[in-house]
Amino acid sequence: MASRHDKPVEELLTVAAVARRLGVAPATLRTWARRYGLGPTDHASGSHRRYSAQDLAKLTTMRRLIIAGMPPAEAAEKALTDRSNITIDKIVDGFSDRPDSVEILLKAAFALDKNFIERALRKDIEENGVIHSWQEVIVPVLVSLGKTWEETGEGIEIEHFFSEILKSVLRERASKISRPINPRPVLVASVGEEMHSLAIHALAAALAERNIECHFLGARTPFAALEAMVEKFAPPAIFLWAQLVENADPSYFKDLPIVRPAPRILLGGPGWSKSDCAHMTKTPDLNFACEEITRAVGA
Repeated sequence: MASRHDKPVEELLTVAAVARRLGVAPATLRTWARRYGLGPTDHASGSHRRYSAQDLAKLTTMRRLIIAGMPPAEAAEKALTDRSNITIDKIVDGFSDRPDSVEILLKAAFALDKNFIERALRKDIEENGVIHSWQEVIVPVLVSLGKTWEETGEGIEIEHFFSEILKSVLRERASKISRPINPRPVLVASVGEEMHSLAIHALAAALAERNIECHFLGARTPFAALEAMVEKFAPPAIFLWAQLVENADPSYFKDLPIVRPAPRILLGGPGWSKSDCAHMTKTPDLNFACEEITRAVGA
């Protein structure tokens, strides 16, 4: 019978389990073990290969350094020698070129490296602002992930994984607003049954950088909710997003309550048709939407 003073048995992982966690092939792990000495430390001849938590930490560091563009041999050396001094923040500080940022985020997404993606997104947004990060890095990543799924039928889980992390980072950015310049918040929503809401998360975060406060209604906003908010708060601007044609119902802007002063109504997304929205302002991109809303609040 085991004593309560016995040391807990450390969980050891198989090659397949470690490969899944890192997003690499089992053969790659065997190559790293043979070529760089990054194999399981307790491996005995004739036994199955099992990795300890310390082994996994070294391999995770190596994987992140490779994602950031470091040659495998150099990454292995660093992982083996000075792993304790290598943080995710230090790794992401090592890249700044925009195409490189797109490629690095794509690799991290396919590796399902949540912490790395969070740090990389935060760094890019902090250094370049939401609009530049969105248009130069984030949208290209999303397009590439979507294209992979369309062409291969695989990777839908990667797109959802990345999107949820992105939403969290954008919400975090939007929450940092201090002393808003608009006494009446702007209203932002995805209309009807519209599930796509990344664009309005980006808009809320970009407006927060300008100290413009939003009431964020999110995805699948029913008309009744929009109507009630307009009556209660008389927003200076209303932004309505429709990704899909079936959700772009003109009644969302035609039947709004009349309030004074009248709000600036902006439409975003490819769902809105030119015929139904001939006299409305459609926003071609995030920067245009921010500029229009900034003018609407009098800034």
